[in-house]
Amino acid sequence: IEAAEHSQSIATGLVDLERTPTPEAQTGLIATVFRAAHSLKGAARAVDFGEVESSCQLLEDLFAGWKDQEGRPMPAAFDTAHRTLDSITEALGARQPDAALPSLPRQSLAAPAAPTAPVAAPEDTVRITIAKLDARLMEAEEMLTAKLTTGQRAKDLRELGQRFRVWQEEWTVVEPVARALGQVVDGHAVVAGNPGLGRLLEFVEWNRDQLRGLEAGVAALARTAQQDHHAIGKLVDDLLEDSKKLLLLPFATLAAPFPKMVRDLCRDLGKEADLVIQGEDVEIDKRILEEMKDPLIHLLRNCVDHGVEGPDVRVRAGKPRRATIVLEVMQVEGSKVQISVTDDGAGIDVGKVKKSAIKHGFLSESDATSRDDAAARDLIFHADVSTSPMITRLSGRGLGMAIVREQAEKLGGTVTVTSQPGAGTRFCIVLPLMLATFRGVLIEAAGRLFVVPTAHVERVVRVKVDEVQTVEGRETIALGGRAVSLVRLADVLGLPGTGDATPVHWTIVVLGLGEHRIAFVVAAVLGEQEVLVKRLRRPLSRVRNIAGATVLGSGQVAPILNVVDLLKSARKAGAAAVPGVRPAPAVPSTKSVLAVDDSATSRMLIKSMLESAGYKVTSAVDGLEAFTLLRAGMFDLLVSDVEMPRLNGFELTARIRADDRLSELPVVLVTGLETREDRERGIDVGANAYIVKSSLDQSNLLDAVR
Repeated sequence: IEAAEHSQSIATGLVDLERTPTPEAQTGLIATVFRAAHSLKGAARAVDFGEVESSCQLLEDLFAGWKDQEGRPMPAAFDTAHRTLDSITEALGARQPDAALPSLPRQSLAAPAAPTAPVAAPEDTVRITIAKLDARLMEAEEMLTAKLTTGQRAKDLRELGQRFRVWQEEWTVVEPVARALGQVVDGHAVVAGNPGLGRLLEFVEWNRDQLRGLEAGVAALARTAQQDHHAIGKLVDDLLEDSKKLLLLPFATLAAPFPKMVRDLCRDLGKEADLVIQGEDVEIDKRILEEMKDPLIHLLRNCVDHGVEGPDVRVRAGKPRRATIVLEVMQVEGSKVQISVTDDGAGIDVGKVKKSAIKHGFLSESDATSRDDAAARDLIFHADVSTSPMITRLSGRGLGMAIVREQAEKLGGTVTVTSQPGAGTRFCIVLPLMLATFRGVLIEAAGRLFVVPTAHVERVVRVKVDEVQTVEGRETIALGGRAVSLVRLADVLGLPGTGDATPVHWTIVVLGLGEHRIAFVVAAVLGEQEVLVKRLRRPLSRVRNIAGATVLGSGQVAPILNVVDLLKSARKAGAAAVPGVRPAPAVPSTKSVLAVDDSATSRMLIKSMLESAGYKVTSAVDGLEAFTLLRAGMFDLLVSDVEMPRLNGFELTARIRADDRLSELPVVLVTGLETREDRERGIDVGANAYIVKSSLDQSNLLDAVR
C-alpha cells in the first residue's frame, strides 16, 4: 500500500513537471518527487527489497541532478525516469502477484494523499481491509429482506382484516333471521324435546362475539405491523445508506495513473497531449470505479490514437501543437455520476464508420446513405466497427468502444458520443453513484414472476390484439409514431405457454437500451419495488437472459432479467410469429432458385427449406454443373456451397459476375468457412450474402433469400 502511494506520487509529479514551464513551480515538484523516491527507498530497505531500493537510488540521483542543474530537464531525462518507475512497478508486482500497481489499492480504502491547502486540516482516517467492508455492506444489504418481509406481513394482515369485513357484511344480512329464529324457539315448548337447536343458536351468538374479538385483534396487529414496517424500513434505509458511503472513494483513486498512461502513449505514437482531470474529489462506489477502469482506459487510448493528430498536422490546422484531453466527473440528478472524456482532435470520420459497418454487415449501402451523422457515430459501439485502416497494438479490432458500452450498460448506465469534424469528440457516460439495491418492476409471464430493472422500462401499455401489425415478417406495435418490434417474453425465455385463450388486450412492457427498444407481451405487471440483487454463483455464474435473483417479501425467489441479453434474444426470436397475429404474405411461387452443394444431405436440406417457403428449387452437385444450368436456364437466385469439386463457390460467383447475362443474379453463399478472410473473399467476388452453416436455420436462410 505504501509502495503504491509513493509510486503514484512520483508518477503524478513527473507528468506535472513535464508540462510545467516556470522554474519556480519546477523546483517545488522536483522536491516532491525527490522526497517520494527517498521515502520509497527507505521503505524498500526496511523489508529487504533490494531491487526496488536500487531503482529508487537511481531516481534519487536523477532528481538530485535536476535540482542542481539550471533550466528545464530534457525530454530524454523524463523518459529515463518513467522507465525506472515502470521497473519499480514491475518489481513490486512480481513480489506481490495480487497487487495492481499503480491502480486502485486492493487491500485498503486509503487513497493517495492529495495536496492540502494551508490552514486545511486533513481528516482523521483509519485503514481497514476492503474485504471486511464488503462483508459489512453485504450484511446491511441482507437487512433489506427484513424490510420487505415486514411490509409483506403488514399487507397480509390488512388483507385478513378485509376478510373480516366481508364476514361482517354477510352477518349483517343473516343476523335478523337468527334473532327471529331465537325468538320462535324461546316461545315453543318443543325445544324441551330437542335441546340441540337451542345449543346451536347459543353457539352462533358465541361465534359472532369471538369473530368480532378476532377482528379487533387482527386490526390492532395490522396497525402494529405497519408501524413496525415503517420503523424497520427507516432503520434499514439509513443503515444501507451509511454502509454504502463507506465504500465511496474519490475519483482521484482511479484517475491517478491516467496522466502517465496518456503521456507514455503519446511518446509511443509521436504525439503531444495533456490530460486535464476535473472533479477528482467526486466520490463514487468503489465497485463502480473498479468496473469502469478498463472502459476509461479504452476511451483515453482511443482519444490518443484516433482523435489526437500529430503535432505538425495540428499546427497546419491552426491548433496548438499539444492537444488537450479532458476527463471530467460530476454528480448529476442526485444519485448519478457523469464521466466525460473530451479531446480537441480531428473528430470522428463518419464516412469511415459507415464503411466499416457496411463491411461487417451492420449496415446496408442504402441505410448508410439515409442514416444521419449522429446515428452513424453510434455504430462505433458495435464490435468489429473501427475507423482504423489496420489492426495495431493499440486499435483496429473494433472492440474498445463495444467494451465501453457493454460495461456501462451492465452497471445500469448509458453512453453517448458527440463529435465535430476537426474540432474533437466527447464521450459521456452516466452511471449510478452507488451499487447494491435497485428498483425493479415485478412482472408475470407463463405463470412465473420476474423482475426487470426500472431504469430500462420505458413504458407499460395495454394494446388491442388487432392493433398488432406485421412489418417485414415481424410483429410490431405503433408507439410514439414509430413501429416497435413485439415478442412474447415467455417465448424469448423459452418457457412453455399456459394454454390460455388469446385475450382481447395484451399487457406490454417496453424495454429500451440506447437506441434499441422492444415491446414484450407479459401476463401482468404487478408493481415496482426496491429489491436486493443476489448474484449468480458457480455453476450458474453466467446464464443467458438472467442477471441474478431476488427474494420477494413473500419469500418467493424471482429471477432478475438481464436487459442486454433479453434484447439480443428478442431480436433473434423476432421472426417467430406471435400467436393470434396474421402471418406475413406467402412468397410468390414463381421465384426460381438454384441450390448447389456437393453434399447430398446439405443439398436436400436447403432444397426442402426453400420449397416449404414456396420457391421452385433446382439442384446441382457442384459449381461447374451449376454454371452450365445457369447459362442454359432462367433463375432468380443462386444458393451455393463454397467448398466443391471442379468449381468452388468463390470461382462460381466470380464467373457469374463476369457474364453479361448473369452479372445481376443474386448469390447467397452457404458454407462452413467462417473466418473473416473467407467472408471478405466472398464479398470481393460479388456474393450478396454469406451464411455460415454452423448458424444456418430456415429463418436466416429465408431472410437472406428474400
